[in-house]
Amino acid sequence: MQKYVELMNELEALIEGKSYQEGDRLPSIRTLAAQFCVSKSTAIRALSELEKRHLIYSVPKSGYYVVKKTNKQLSRRQTVIDFAASAPDPDVFPYIDFQHCINKAIDTYKNDLFIYGTPKGLPSLIEVIQKELANTQVFTNQDNIFITSGVQQALALLASMPFPNGKRKILIEQPSYHLLIKYLEVHGLPAIGIERTAQGIDIQQLERIFQTEDIKFFYTMPRFHNPLGTSYTEQEKKSIVRLAEKYDVFIAEDDYLGDLEGNKKADPLFAYDVSSRVIYLKSFSKVIFPGLRVGAAVLPDSLAKVFNQYKQLLDIDSSMLSQAALEIYLKSGMFEKHKQKIRSSYEKRSSLLNALLQEVSMAAGHAAEFRPAEQPCIHAHLVLDRKLSASRLIKSMKKRNILLEPIVPHYLSSFEKRNLLKINTSNVKEEDIRRGIEQLKQVIETAFY
Repeated sequence: MQKYVELMNELEALIEGKSYQEGDRLPSIRTLAAQFCVSKSTAIRALSELEKRHLIYSVPKSGYYVVKKTNKQLSRRQTVIDFAASAPDPDVFPYIDFQHCINKAIDTYKNDLFIYGTPKGLPSLIEVIQKELANTQVFTNQDNIFITSGVQQALALLASMPFPNGKRKILIEQPSYHLLIKYLEVHGLPAIGIERTAQGIDIQQLERIFQTEDIKFFYTMPRFHNPLGTSYTEQEKKSIVRLAEKYDVFIAEDDYLGDLEGNKKADPLFAYDVSSRVIYLKSFSKVIFPGLRVGAAVLPDSLAKVFNQYKQLLDIDSSMLSQAALEIYLKSGMFEKHKQKIRSSYEKRSSLLNALLQEVSMAAGHAAEFRPAEQPCIHAHLVLDRKLSASRLIKSMKKRNILLEPIVPHYLSSFEKRNLLKINTSNVKEEDIRRGIEQLKQVIETAFY
């Protein structure tokens, strides 16, 4: 990342936090350059960019000042701590940057945005996404990339369309993405589950299912699993891809939080696929903001034509305005800057949650077990003792203005459900994570002992 972008992020964090209030004067260019070990030209460029985004303003011969915070909260301590919501934190939404991109998109594409596009997506966006995917070891042709209304639309199409292997059943990790489960059950589509725990997946059981069941595709979240918060090892990824090739099974890889990956050696399943069995699904909504509703699906040649036909019947195209704005957002480098910002924010929350849940587990003994992930995630879970009711814990926490979501919707109706307590921190500030988990610790001790 360029030096001026790093400085921008540092200053923006200070402005959004408590370090600077509205109207405060920022340090001089010389002081900033010395403090952050950058050149004066770098400091000037960072300040200029912040001024363009209306976070600061300049006064000739005086310096730079913080713009009035119109949405300034009266208190950072909220009355409700929400460990249930999984949407990105509104406080890190790139409102100003994306507003600029929308205005630029309207100016650049003009009337093209207000007519029907193509089911496949805006060609110029597909070209940009191809380059973006290559940075994460997903190398593919533009012909194989489809723009979708989030990952959810791609999954609905894949679940409904026929596959060249002629099979019908969908295999899904348990627990897993609750909206896909609901879609499968509402539409009566044949689906079976395979248990996934903090220890991973039983590869031998996966092979038995691939060998004996009529599996069309296997839906999986290899990294940053929702709701477990765990990731597969490199060996597990290679084994899953190998079995898919051996038994003619496709894999739908949901890499919805891949942009938060901090380990440069951790590749997606797609990178190990040599037989065109992996369908790679990417979402921008979970990193930018949910209302964007733009995702990307990378389809093997054998599926691309049918996928395109089904998508055309479902909708003529995804929002052209959103696509054009996203294209500009990616090309301008704003996305990379925002990705670094949100990754830093989520890493702090994830590490804190990981540490606090370990303390809860140690204090609770066998009442609540927590296995820390190798790479902490904004999602996490506790395995509760059978004597400890998750639903009662959730009700007790709600009385304390702390929200938790039941695990039940993340399971197929026919699958045996484990006694898990899911916890998500994408919408919870660090100080509230501490307060909330301390309350959870007390509730567990009271309920069990």
